[in-house]
Amino acid sequence: MPWYNIDNVTEIPSPALLVYPTRAEQNIRRAIEIVGDVRRLRPHLKTSKLPEIVRMHLEQGVARFKVATIAEAEMAAGAGATDVLLAYQPVGPNVARVVRLVRAFPGTRFSAVVDDETAVAALAATAVGASVVLDLFLDLDGGMHRTGIAPGPRAVDLYRALSTTPGLRAAGLHMYDGHVRGTDPEVRRRAADDAFAHVRGMRDALTAAGLHVPSVVVGGTPSFPFHARRADVECGPGTTVFWDMGYATALPDLPFVPAIALLTRVVSRPTANRLCLDLGHKAVASENPHPRVTLFGLEDATAVGHSEEHLVLETDRAGDFPVGTAIYGVPWHVCPTVALHEQAIVVRNGRADERWHVLARARTLTI
Repeated sequence: MPWYNIDNVTEIPSPALLVYPTRAEQNIRRAIEIVGDVRRLRPHLKTSKLPEIVRMHLEQGVARFKVATIAEAEMAAGAGATDVLLAYQPVGPNVARVVRLVRAFPGTRFSAVVDDETAVAALAATAVGASVVLDLFLDLDGGMHRTGIAPGPRAVDLYRALSTTPGLRAAGLHMYDGHVRGTDPEVRRRAADDAFAHVRGMRDALTAAGLHVPSVVVGGTPSFPFHARRADVECGPGTTVFWDMGYATALPDLPFVPAIALLTRVVSRPTANRLCLDLGHKAVASENPHPRVTLFGLEDATAVGHSEEHLVLETDRAGDFPVGTAIYGVPWHVCPTVALHEQAIVVRNGRADERWHVLARARTLTI
């Protein structure tokens, strides 16, 4: 049977998010093989948002993680993570939330990224007031121009502030190179090398200024195999744990397999060549153009309509799919797709008998 098939599919309402733990564990092992040392793997939890996935990593020896939200950080700590990097600059009320997080989980080392003097001052003042010390990474712009400070004298001054300001501790450098893309591995390698040149130059400048750089955290999924060759950095891929059709198509050189699928059903056949599925915007990430999901057995169908609860397809084989037919597919972009679902249906040995709460899809848990 196909890997995604569920023997008791008639018991599972659709649309549904399906997770296959055996395949996820396989992906975790492959990521470890690529990086070569569990201490250098810092996977991003924005993809899974599941404490069960944190525990899977911990069982393999991976204890360091990246997150995008304070809720994800709390989820990771609650699942046993000992080192959590919030790869997002805390501002506004989130400054106090970070401090509360540090105090609530003394067994976890939390850190965050910063690229702005005002944000640093706010974090320092709040930390001193709460009698805690915050570990902060200087976030560098490696060419993506989304966040991060450009390498140079201002960046050196800001890092010096992290090293000398009461309430703060300089944790090192962080750089995300989300602009590194391309199917050709050699093209990606050169782009990753160019992005990392900013980090190397900055680290050399800080060392020359007498400043300590304990850690360097770099990269995302497309650049992961190239940064993994650098023995002195931590790597932060995220999508590798579940994979998706976007990266499976764009990065055929990487050895990961889909560990997430979507279950949908035909809810209507309005014309002889049309199918309507219960896989709307609320069930699959819709920020990309179609195809937003690869549907097994309907790979040649064309999406002609997509709304909150409906996906309308055109296919000459519509007659082969009666109303009620269950269809499986893999999303193009898995990370925001997971966030759309309150629970994941766990499939083991072809059966779905367990549910995992997608805990960190929420913006807040208790902090």
